Amino acid sequence: MNRIDVFNGDADGLCALQQLRLAQPGETTMVTGVKRDIGLLARVQAAPGDEVTVLDLSLDKNREPLLRLLDQGVRVRYFDHHFAGDIPSHPLFEAHIGNVADQGTSLLVDAALDGRFRAWAVVGTFGDNFDQAARRAAEPLGLGEADLVALRELGVCLNYNGYGERVEDLHFPPDALFRRLAPYADPLDFMRQDEAFVRLSAGFADDMARAGDAAPEVSTDRHALYILPAEPWARRVSGVLANDLAQGVPDRAHALLTRLPEGGFVVSVRAPLIAPDGADALCRQFATGGGRKAAAGINNLAEADYDRFVAHFLAAF
Repeated sequence: MNRIDVFNGDADGLCALQQLRLAQPGETTMVTGVKRDIGLLARVQAAPGDEVTVLDLSLDKNREPLLRLLDQGVRVRYFDHHFAGDIPSHPLFEAHIGNVADQGTSLLVDAALDGRFRAWAVVGTFGDNFDQAARRAAEPLGLGEADLVALRELGVCLNYNGYGERVEDLHFPPDALFRRLAPYADPLDFMRQDEAFVRLSAGFADDMARAGDAAPEVSTDRHALYILPAEPWARRVSGVLANDLAQGVPDRAHALLTRLPEGGFVVSVRAPLIAPDGADALCRQFATGGGRKAAAGINNLAEADYDRFVAHFLAAF
């Protein structure tokens, strides 16, 4: 039997997988990519009796390859918090799927493992911009404020690393980054002992400094829309900058559009933190859009659709 792990390359996907593989170690084949590369299940080649674990990827966006694998006799275990649509019923399918506004995949895995590696669930939850949920989850750990701040920093840096148009934009390919996380049951030990964290932290600080002069193209009491240039640093920072903007003005909806070299935009949307709902519904109105209630995106918004997006953005929140 072969085991195959299919996971989103962001903080939530990495930390979900980290918990599972600390609990259930062993050799696996990894299938992953940049954060927005969500159709990953189509890449999986498996045989009857193999086991595939899917983490932090919308079932709705992977439905056809999922059904193909099940029909081929492949056992599939699925953890996710994005919009799923109809969830299949099949004897080989194990679903851990929820679409709660402040619960990410790391917390779904944490529940399945009865909190065995809770600190990594906290990191993934911070990385997904669910700060209050992360702090609630951390309460049984009895951590001091300095350690909580450190776990949040790690979550932000892991999430930052997932953003890019292609893997070459990233500081670490997600599979390589996971291999560096894998030995550490305690995320604080990873931060102290692996220079990868130093590299991520320095890259994040440099990219955020470049983004510091960004001003909104559209601004109201309830909305802010920013446009970043077609540069690797802008692609890397887009999601984390959107999260920071949302944290800074929690009663505003935010949209961050990053220009693509070939034209058009990649879009990150954050619903207001005081009412974290509607981002996924907005983005699904566009061909390459999807996500979750609090945070969603569009992989390629055509220039011709810019005005339509702005109108829908203003109407949605």
